[in-house]
Amino acid sequence: MKRDLRVTIVQSNLVWENIDANLAAFSEKLALIGQSATDLIVLPEMFNTGFTMNASAIAEPMNGKTMEWMAKLASQKKCVVTGSMVIKDGGNYYNRLIWMGPDGSSEFYNKRHTFRMAEENKTYASGDKKLIVEIEGWRICPLVCYDLRFPVWSRNMPQTPKGALTEMEYDLLIYVANWPDRRIYAWRSLLVARAIENQAYVVGVNRIGKDGKDIEYSGYSVALTPKGEHLSSTKPFQESIKTVTLSFQELENFRKEFPVALDADRFRIE
Repeated sequence: MKRDLRVTIVQSNLVWENIDANLAAFSEKLALIGQSATDLIVLPEMFNTGFTMNASAIAEPMNGKTMEWMAKLASQKKCVVTGSMVIKDGGNYYNRLIWMGPDGSSEFYNKRHTFRMAEENKTYASGDKKLIVEIEGWRICPLVCYDLRFPVWSRNMPQTPKGALTEMEYDLLIYVANWPDRRIYAWRSLLVARAIENQAYVVGVNRIGKDGKDIEYSGYSVALTPKGEHLSSTKPFQESIKTVTLSFQELENFRKEFPVALDADRFRIE
């Protein structure tokens, strides 16, 4: 049996387009987390700048200072660190989620659904591949903000023939976000929906404060059970760091007792 997974949610204000200030602030906030005290630290979307379209001014390469900072933090805490940032790669800008391991190895996911209402689609190239990663045997799917509105992209597909007892594509779904308070009802509702429909734990990490466009963020970061119930939540408009423990035994028991995946529709995304 896979052991329980410890996930640390970091709900924070962000300094607009100031990489050094944000990295320094996160270093201070995370200083109290002990070595090996968690398995995964989850930071918000564009955690080092805020949700900006000023890509040419703040983009970093894959060997830039933020990547170095993440590698150092992951090594110090002996855990995985994840969050998204602006990366320039191959002539394109990406809103790229980084999955940084404690050994310095990394993987990434380029946000697929770019938010056209802020002209993100005109600034950043869109990704076309999901990322499924593992920690201690847990399969994890990390996504970014606006991806939350598109359930087909996050669909937890059965990995065995239809009608057979099945294993799912992932056990934990993560969303890192800069989701404004004026649409917070959608954030809170859709996170619950994603947990229920995918029979997976869901962790959503959102920022607080105001950005450079005077848009306000209230947070409402949360960890949900596969039933959509609150396992842990943060207070709105307040900075918060919480570590929650996810039980694989409870997940497995629920999937066996209520095997909706056996009746799932099979399809391909094009």
